[in-house]
Amino acid sequence: MLLRKATMADMDAICTLYKQVSDKMVSEGIHQWHFGDYPNQDLVREDIEHGELYCVYGEDGMAMAVTISARQAEPYEDVNWLFGVKPGIFYRIAVQPQKQDQGYGTQMMQDVETVLRGLGCDSVRCDTYSDNTLAIKLFAKWGMRQAGRISLHKRPKDSICFEKRLVESCPLLPVRMHPAFRGGKLTPWGGERLLTVYDKPIEDVPTGESLEASCVPGLESLDDTGVSLPELVRKYGAQFVGGYEFKPFPLLLKLIDAKGTLSVQVHPNDAYAHDHERGKLGKTEAWLILDAPEGSQLVYGIKEGVTLDELRRACEEGKAVEGLLRYVDVKPGDVCYIPAGCVHAIGAGIMLYEIQQSSDITYRFYDWGRVDKNGKPRELHLEKALAVTDLHIQRDPIPAPDKGVARVLDETYFTLDLIHTDGEEKVPAIRHFGLLTALDAPVEIVWEDASFPMKKGETFYIPTMAPALKVRGKGLVALSMPK
Repeated sequence: MLLRKATMADMDAICTLYKQVSDKMVSEGIHQWHFGDYPNQDLVREDIEHGELYCVYGEDGMAMAVTISARQAEPYEDVNWLFGVKPGIFYRIAVQPQKQDQGYGTQMMQDVETVLRGLGCDSVRCDTYSDNTLAIKLFAKWGMRQAGRISLHKRPKDSICFEKRLVESCPLLPVRMHPAFRGGKLTPWGGERLLTVYDKPIEDVPTGESLEASCVPGLESLDDTGVSLPELVRKYGAQFVGGYEFKPFPLLLKLIDAKGTLSVQVHPNDAYAHDHERGKLGKTEAWLILDAPEGSQLVYGIKEGVTLDELRRACEEGKAVEGLLRYVDVKPGDVCYIPAGCVHAIGAGIMLYEIQQSSDITYRFYDWGRVDKNGKPRELHLEKALAVTDLHIQRDPIPAPDKGVARVLDETYFTLDLIHTDGEEKVPAIRHFGLLTALDAPVEIVWEDASFPMKKGETFYIPTMAPALKVRGKGLVALSMPK
């Protein structure tokens, strides 16, 4: 290892190095450093006193200097990092201008990792000015991923944060998901409450669906840096997605705003979808009612005794099908399990949380006579809908518990846990992966000595290798997991 801890005897040489590097940056239009303002002699002195400043001399003076620490930098607390519960950081990295592009930076990175492993760190973090292309290339070459952006030292531009795992056993942290949306003519029944209630950046009014955690092609959810959920799965494999590394991603999580009544529809099972929809998954789903006006109803199956022929004739007539539908009353907190083959429709005014198999297959029976601005109705799929309908499904909503941690669904394709926290509650153990959503108030996700805020309506992806988690605050949090 080339690096050694600096002493007070090295202070003048290190300050000279920082000034050389700072002047070179400014001459190239990079206003990351202005020596005397940042960095300065006081910072150099503090780093030496803390035993965190390392350096290397060359034949013509101080060649390299860097501060290495196991203490978390305060601005980093706002970054949604992916790696590590014992992170180390390095900053104020300087390589003598005439020695840049000669491999000194790479050697320094190797030494930084050696120092941090010796301090018991499982990951490394750093940042650099967004205009500092030399540093950005160095960090990317060294296998570091971009984790987000922060503002530092009153700089006119943001700094880019980077991170890397130092050990194979390094935990993976919760990942904030940014949803995709279905709106406009795709959801004519939608409204604008995804914006007004959950502050979602919808582009259309109406918008009916916020796809919170999605691998649906063209509608993928993203992390803070714009990397899609499918890309994260591919990159981190079994450590991220458990036993689904080489299988289709199994779940899709949505928040739904139904200003109007949805079409009467049904979904196929896996076998039918495989044979008739080019190998896709079927669609079993479940709803948690978040908001519903007094007297709200859902379509939840077909009335007892109705035959398939009767249903066909009614659908062909149109409005006649309304008399064959089974309506149930619902209120906030109710849970409805909807297996493939169950005819259903969300009633007007209802907002809900939906966990389902990762499938975009919907067969419409009936759309309440709706037409678009050109007088054209939406497509119906009567033959396929009749082929997959199970007339014998007769279920009722399940009132969910209103306190503590409870598993309210444990079905073939997924589980659903509800966490009511008024202080702090443990998150159930993660199987494969989890999808954690704050539903009615902001809370914090907590692990070891760290935490991260969850806004109302936000969903975090919980990787297989996540540390033990808690939620802190006061509110309702939902956790869905695949089986």
